[in-house]
Amino acid sequence: MCLSVDYVGCLSRHIQTHLNTVYEHAYVEGVDSQPRFMAKIAVTDGMAQEAVSRLRDAGHEVDLEPASLNGFDAVVVRSATKMTSEAIANAPTLRLIGRAGVGVDNIDLDAATNAGILVCNTPGSSTQSVVELTIGHLLASTRHIPTADRDLRSGKWTKKDLKGTELSGKRIGFIGFGRIAQGVGRVAKAIGMELHAYDPYLPREIATEQDCTLHADVNDVFRMCTHIAIHCNLSEETRHLVNTETLSMMPGIGADGTLCGNHLVSCARGGIVNENDVLFALENETLSSCALDVFETEPIGNHPLLQHANFHGTPHIGAATHEAQNRIGFEMADLLIEYFAGEVPLSVVNRAVLD
Repeated sequence: MCLSVDYVGCLSRHIQTHLNTVYEHAYVEGVDSQPRFMAKIAVTDGMAQEAVSRLRDAGHEVDLEPASLNGFDAVVVRSATKMTSEAIANAPTLRLIGRAGVGVDNIDLDAATNAGILVCNTPGSSTQSVVELTIGHLLASTRHIPTADRDLRSGKWTKKDLKGTELSGKRIGFIGFGRIAQGVGRVAKAIGMELHAYDPYLPREIATEQDCTLHADVNDVFRMCTHIAIHCNLSEETRHLVNTETLSMMPGIGADGTLCGNHLVSCARGGIVNENDVLFALENETLSSCALDVFETEPIGNHPLLQHANFHGTPHIGAATHEAQNRIGFEMADLLIEYFAGEVPLSVVNRAVLD
């Protein structure tokens, strides 16, 4: 994230105003010789123990099982906790909401901004884990790994029925081309795939550096690519962007001429993919496979999509690796320590709070 000098100065003054009006100075003996602000921090969805220790060693109070958020200066959430307008209104002392992860669709940004609360995330910590899960889903789909596993467990030897296709020689289309998509793109390119993307917020030169063709029309990506990977945020613009109409545009024939079918994977956010339309596309064979790590309603329950032979999924585990959770915890702990020392968080999501 690139911050202007004016923005940094404004944010610094904003933070100092928050701190001066809420906290008292106190020394943290053995940490440094400068006065710090002691904060009460709620952690609602868990945090790496080493990261919790880092916060406590810096002199902050951390509650891992808060009964409510009233009286806390900051809260750290993952995807399970919903910071609705009501939740924010019931926490009048909050000064910062930390999203341990990337997506902030579980936080009412307008309500937070109106209340003068900063929202920050940890955008880089889980990138590699989500990249690897996305590639895993792509390979599992095109080589029928979930089906093969189910058949073996039921005593079937279906070798002749499970002829797959290679990723090499095919076009992969990215909806959103941020850190995670670029990471997937590097692996896909190494395998031999041709990269295409739709991202109206991405400078063209970044796509060019990644040897990726950037399209101005999202439909062009669906028309050209047999493999689609979703890596955008959920918004009104992207809700149900993957639907019967867009899926019907996919070519089914790879750039190398192979009749490879059409494949969809999403490790982004539930709600971008219309799950009922995906089921319809699988049933009429417009779509050859679908792999989802995220769902519109979580837990998804007994949706008929789960029973389709050419669907496989995971329960929102994109960032669920030991490495990612440790990185997320440490990044969030450092962000909070810096914030309550009057420094500038680099990952502010709601910059409008500074207006």
